[in-house]
Amino acid sequence: MPGAAIKTVNPLTMNYLSQVFFLICLVAAGYFLYQRIRFIIRNIKLGKSEDRNDQPVRRFSRMALFALGQKTMFDKPIVGVMHFIIYLGFVIINIEILEIILDGLLGTHRLFAPYLGGLYPVLISFFELLAVGVIVTCVIFLIRRNGLRLRRFWAYEMTRWPRADANLILVLEILLMVAFLTWNAADGVLRSRGVGQYAMSNGGPFLFSQFLAPLFEGWSAGALIIYERFAWWFHIIGILGFSIYVTYSKHLHIALAFPNSYYARLEPKGEFRNMPVVTNEVKSMLGIPADPVPETAAQVNTETTGRAPDRFGAKDVNDLTWKNLMDAYTCTQCGRCTEACPANITGKILSPRKIMMDTRQRMEDAGHSLDKGGPGLEDGKGLLDDYITREELLACTTCNACVEVCPVSINPLDIIMDLRRYMIMEESKAPAAWNGMFSNIENNMAPWKFSPADRFNWADKLKESNEA
Repeated sequence: MPGAAIKTVNPLTMNYLSQVFFLICLVAAGYFLYQRIRFIIRNIKLGKSEDRNDQPVRRFSRMALFALGQKTMFDKPIVGVMHFIIYLGFVIINIEILEIILDGLLGTHRLFAPYLGGLYPVLISFFELLAVGVIVTCVIFLIRRNGLRLRRFWAYEMTRWPRADANLILVLEILLMVAFLTWNAADGVLRSRGVGQYAMSNGGPFLFSQFLAPLFEGWSAGALIIYERFAWWFHIIGILGFSIYVTYSKHLHIALAFPNSYYARLEPKGEFRNMPVVTNEVKSMLGIPADPVPETAAQVNTETTGRAPDRFGAKDVNDLTWKNLMDAYTCTQCGRCTEACPANITGKILSPRKIMMDTRQRMEDAGHSLDKGGPGLEDGKGLLDDYITREELLACTTCNACVEVCPVSINPLDIIMDLRRYMIMEESKAPAAWNGMFSNIENNMAPWKFSPADRFNWADKLKESNEA
């Protein structure tokens, strides 16, 4: 109405509403993250129990070397350095989340600046250095994936979703780092103009954002405040959303690489684990004393108890161990295993990466079915045949190349061997050539069809040749 007074919103009220909204966002993100973590843990527990708590000192050192130090990544030095920049940058920059969260909850601005004094600009400048490193590296990785189209990123199992997932994460990291830098730049201009609470923050100038300040020099104070708040909110909401999204993404390895490396097998990578129940039976047939079997039945994993199993090998994910299932959730889908696989190189259908992706998908499908009150793993399907084909399994040469090159201590070979055990020991569906080999080993104690008495004939002939 003409002459009516224009009502303005009290800044204190706006600040209070902002704090309430921030709290709602924080609680909502925490709730969804908790639900997703619980879902993943429940799925991993579908696997059989297995004790991997021995030698804690050795396990901690392994975790520090492979998860924290990313030892295997540096087998390719340039890629290793770039990946380490992203890893280090994203983790360390997010230390500032503590200040952001406190600012959001308390309605303050750069809470730590007055207490840290001259150290504060140094810390933020270091964070900015890492942010620039993350942006540059993510751009290079996007070019490698989509411009150079490296073969391992475009294999047949890398369908539209896995490729989109990788690109989405890289783009999101770039946007979060850009928001961080431009937020600091807009904040710096407001601080230099002495606007409100910005003048009292005592922070800056910062290493890189000061060079972005000219982009905001012509802006009004109101426009600067709007953009500074937008960048601040985008950064923190983006990080909260990112923390939830990674639980659906291949980037779950950001968290799981640590426990997965800790619980990795300590035995030599080429050492196969025989089933004690079978080993004892063979020893009994040969007149060799069998290994003692524990009296307790607390462990259901036959590899540790030696008791007669309900099933030889694995048909579904509940026949695998919890560590096998953690491996599947930890898989980075980098494709190093598939790139090193001799079967895949020679054109066979086997891809160790696909084995891990299929195992994870089976868990996800079963978990969602259980959440809806469905049959879960009793849906008439199985990991074998419905997700992983027999042709893939039979192509494996058990060379351990996939295990050797994995940067996060995943063992696809364990899953392959358990599925093959089921095919052969439960279903008796080995290829004809394999059955001939098994028969020769049983009768002649060698894969070849000749008598053990003739095994050293070649040496006798060699001796005769030398004497001649």
